[in-house]
Amino acid sequence: MTIRVVLADDQPLILEGFRAILERDGGIAVVGAAANGKTAVELVQRLRPDVVIMDIRMPELDWISATWMLTARPELAGTKVLVVTAYELDSAVYEALRAGASGFLLKDMEPAELRRAVHVVAAGEALLAPRVTRRLINQFVSRPHPDVQHTKKLALLTAREKEIVALVGAGLSNADIANGLFLSPATAKTHVTRAMVKTGAHDRAQLVVFAYSTGLAGTPQT
Repeated sequence: MTIRVVLADDQPLILEGFRAILERDGGIAVVGAAANGKTAVELVQRLRPDVVIMDIRMPELDWISATWMLTARPELAGTKVLVVTAYELDSAVYEALRAGASGFLLKDMEPAELRRAVHVVAAGEALLAPRVTRRLINQFVSRPHPDVQHTKKLALLTAREKEIVALVGAGLSNADIANGLFLSPATAKTHVTRAMVKTGAHDRAQLVVFAYSTGLAGTPQT
């Protein structure tokens, strides 16, 4: 099945470069491109792509507002937002995840990484640039207490679900979790889905944030 992608970036050269990189993959088709946030939202509403690659600097409608507008619409539940930027800003990562983005990558990545990222987020997984992930995690781990809302949501989870969320926070896929806990892949997926519903996580990326902000997952090993 072909993954349909919409590109959103205010630089024509970047748009054409991303298009060329992605279309080298026979399983990816770029179906639209936008030079500003307003056009991006309109295109996505009309084309219903599987993935939107969103630049952090967008005129007319800023990227955070555009991402919120896309992830908040039930009819676009199947569309994942992948934020790609040249700016390594912790605040931008946090805002992207809060807005419901499924991934955050830096533009200094290799072409193959971009293609892989599209496949990963289209499959419902979370994807963060490794050095961005480490700083984000350390930021949450350094907080003394989770916020009140997260504490309430944490109380809704069963012991097994907390264990599952901790493993998601550690970066394990559903298959990894199933193997590690001697569960069937379907059972592991069910636990992850229930945990996402109870915590209000839009996708796996937000479940990772929840895992670290509540202390379910610890600082990753180097």
